[in-house]
Amino acid sequence: MKLTNVFKAFFASEKAGGVVLVICTIFSLIIANSNYSTSYFSLWNASIAGEHLSHWINDGLMAIFFLMIGLELEREVYNGELSTLQNAALPMLGAIGGMLVPAGIYLIFNYGTATQSGAGIPMATDIAFALGILSLLGNKVPASLKIFLAALAVIDDLGAIIVIAVFYTNTIAWLYLLIAGALWLLLFVLNRLKVYNLIPYIIGGIGIWYCMLHSGVHATIAGVIVAFVIPFGDGSEKSPSYILQNWLHKPVAFLILPLFALANTAIVLGTNFSTIFTEHYSIGILLGLVIGKVVGISVFSFVGIKFGIGSLPDGCKPIHVIGAALLGGIGFTMSVFITLLAFTDEVIINNTKLVILVGSLIAGLLGFCLLKFTLKNNIEEASESLT
Repeated sequence: MKLTNVFKAFFASEKAGGVVLVICTIFSLIIANSNYSTSYFSLWNASIAGEHLSHWINDGLMAIFFLMIGLELEREVYNGELSTLQNAALPMLGAIGGMLVPAGIYLIFNYGTATQSGAGIPMATDIAFALGILSLLGNKVPASLKIFLAALAVIDDLGAIIVIAVFYTNTIAWLYLLIAGALWLLLFVLNRLKVYNLIPYIIGGIGIWYCMLHSGVHATIAGVIVAFVIPFGDGSEKSPSYILQNWLHKPVAFLILPLFALANTAIVLGTNFSTIFTEHYSIGILLGLVIGKVVGISVFSFVGIKFGIGSLPDGCKPIHVIGAALLGGIGFTMSVFITLLAFTDEVIINNTKLVILVGSLIAGLLGFCLLKFTLKNNIEEASESLT
């Protein structure tokens, strides 16, 4: 299986973006625990048009991130790994398992408590980090495994978006929601009329975002629904969808996600570091990311392969799927994002961010080591068979 030019660009962007995210996260943790912490927190709490700077990043700039995710999903559905049921089956099953099992593990420890709303936290996969770790293995990684992980992560993000829309919406301002719906229908009509100029879609998209922001439904959902009315055409480099997605790659990877990381990983490491991991919500998140993800993705994928619903990626062994499933336990961006919606207690939010970082680090290291060992053995076996 060969990688398309669009996927290569996407993968390269996410790969580099993953490195930048790591640097920003480490920097944020250091500053938050230094003598400059007060100034650092004041920066993100600075008021702009009546809202904190961090609010505009989380509710404004992240809508653009979700727009890119939506465009990537649109491309996969029309002309990629999700364009046929046979190709889409395996990553879809893996993503479903990778959401249900972690959420189930979390609820085992938190059902009926004040923190049960955090069930969506360990369900998420961070595309940038997951693909960034996979890229460190170089050309030894089969192209099909890269595509499987990318498709799984995109579907996983779609699942997270649905979870946000359904479970993290408290009150709804129906007038704003109806206006957003009307604007979306207008853009849909323009799509069907083959209006390929991006300007009306961008203006309409901003209007939808504004209405969603005031509707009670999280504003970032606007990014996804707008993506699906951007004309895909034939999927060529001249199509509006391709142009917009290609333009968004670098701003998202090198500006939006780093800003999100800087604003949301300013975690103060107190003296009660060890006791944080004894909390029920911490146990649920940690086990959900490190164990729930790999079990859910692997088991659902292997069941699908067993019953002929999907097929093992070309050039891969079952152990490679398990390695990719471990990388699926890197929650970070989406997990932190859902944390901000699930909880209001600042202590719980701070502790949860730390647990997410630790869980993502463990899952990433385990996935990297497993794939590095098994892919190295594959190369050695191939060399021996040639001699």
